[in-house]
Amino acid sequence: MENKQSLIADARREQIIKAAIEVLTEIGYNSTSLSKIANKANISTGLISYHFSGKEDLMRNTLMYLVEQERAFIKGKVEQKQTYMEKLMTFIEASLAYQGTNRGYNNALLEIIFNGRTPDNVPYYRAEIHEEDELNVLLKEILYKGQESKEFNDFDPQVIAIVIRGATAGSMSLPQNELSLEDYSEKLIKSILKMLK
Repeated sequence: MENKQSLIADARREQIIKAAIEVLTEIGYNSTSLSKIANKANISTGLISYHFSGKEDLMRNTLMYLVEQERAFIKGKVEQKQTYMEKLMTFIEASLAYQGTNRGYNNALLEIIFNGRTPDNVPYYRAEIHEEDELNVLLKEILYKGQESKEFNDFDPQVIAIVIRGATAGSMSLPQNELSLEDYSEKLIKSILKMLK
């Protein structure tokens, strides 16, 4: 019985988080309120308060949800590949595919990062995060191991990881009429290959 209750609670929390993502995307962080999220989810504000202690708690959980969705998507694709070159190409392609198909998620993520604050009033983008992002860890591991196995030449994996993450995140700001995501992906992969081979 308890397990069923837990599943229902998890489903309700996810419903609230998804409504929060929609509201953030439509009207931005500062205009987002629990009542607007409740409206979007067709539930009472009291039900949100039952699952989250307030807007800050809901935004923090929404941020974690968004990060976990991207991480699971990319890791799932990369883990299916064998060579480090395949893993790297898949990491880049999956990152770009996720950006392209989840624009609302990305907008909500940016709204929270740039407008949300820690309890000490530090903006999230300035907050010191003690654990390194799992996707950065995965990418650096691919680069290091690709060098060890001689699939890649000599370069600084830390720098190349920053270049790749920056280039994939930067695809969000691509002007729609200039370059398609497919073209961008192809050109980015060609450029990265030149650095690694």
